[in-house]
Amino acid sequence: MSVLSMDWTGDLNFAASAGSPPMELHSSTPGMASPTQALAYAAMACMAMDVVHVMSKGRHEFSALSVKCESARADKPPRRYTAMHLHFDITGTVAPHVVERAIELSKTTYCSVWNSLRTDIDFKTTFSIQPPIS
Repeated sequence: MSVLSMDWTGDLNFAASAGSPPMELHSSTPGMASPTQALAYAAMACMAMDVVHVMSKGRHEFSALSVKCESARADKPPRRYTAMHLHFDITGTVAPHVVERAIELSKTTYCSVWNSLRTDIDFKTTFSIQPPIS
């Protein structure tokens, strides 16, 4: 079992308590992540880590990976995510079927964040592969 804790720091702002990994979440402070944005970041990072792991384990050559999330939220409370689109940009000589398989494995087997979210979220993934810069 994992234990994390956060402390209220004023307004609608919270920071990780001493002994927890550093994290600060704000309701609406410009430049600071909200809890909902942190959830999107968690899904992005979880899936991207899986994709990197699968490609690395298969010894596929790539030098960069970035992931972008476009999302939609419900208009009324709870303003939950109703749609998420993750796009992976990969630089390397990886075959498209390898990336497709890595993303599929993440979605169906490995990504604990994605698999903790509601199943009715309209979830889409895409990717592009750029050749390495020589």
